[in-house]
Amino acid sequence: MTTMTTTWKTRVAPALKSFFDKDGKKAAAAEFIKSFNKEDIEKEIDEKKVELEPKVLEVYEAAPAEIKHLVTASKSSKIAKKYSTIVPKFLEDLAKIEFPGAQAVSEAVTKSGPALLSGPILFLFDKVATFIPKEEPKVEEKSEKTETPREVETTTTTETEKKEETSETAEEVKKEEEVKTKTETPAPAEPEAPKEEPAAEPAKQ
Repeated sequence: MTTMTTTWKTRVAPALKSFFDKDGKKAAAAEFIKSFNKEDIEKEIDEKKVELEPKVLEVYEAAPAEIKHLVTASKSSKIAKKYSTIVPKFLEDLAKIEFPGAQAVSEAVTKSGPALLSGPILFLFDKVATFIPKEEPKVEEKSEKTETPREVETTTTTETEKKEETSETAEEVKKEEEVKTKTETPAPAEPEAPKEEPAAEPAKQ
């Protein structure tokens, strides 16, 4: 059993790897991933953060929309084949501004291609994203329309006219009530004439 295991590891497995990886890209990518030290890169980025920020923003703004999506929005774990051209170019631009880790990843991508090195590439993109300012949420437009000066003026005039009409109506009602009161109030009764008492008859002698 031990002999079979040893034979598999020393002869069969390497032969299969050679068959499926004739150009050695997979082996080179695997070797690079093992040596890729994320902690050292993170530390170096933190140390150079102030110096790197304007340079990273300039490179990011000049990048195509697909790269911006990979940097800020994509949560994919692999680099799709459709990005095989633009990703190496973006890595080269990062290497030019001496972004930590970009030069090494760029060289490895040249040998093995982006698809086999998705882990290191997306790690660098995540670090680039920390330099990109977050978009502020858009303020929702008010549904109610603001009145124009003309509308305000018209509204004020209408309200004034209504008040005047109300005042006039109140005065008319008041006058009508006064007239009605005068009409209905009975005239004061005339004093009755004093009754004449009968003259006293002369006394008989």
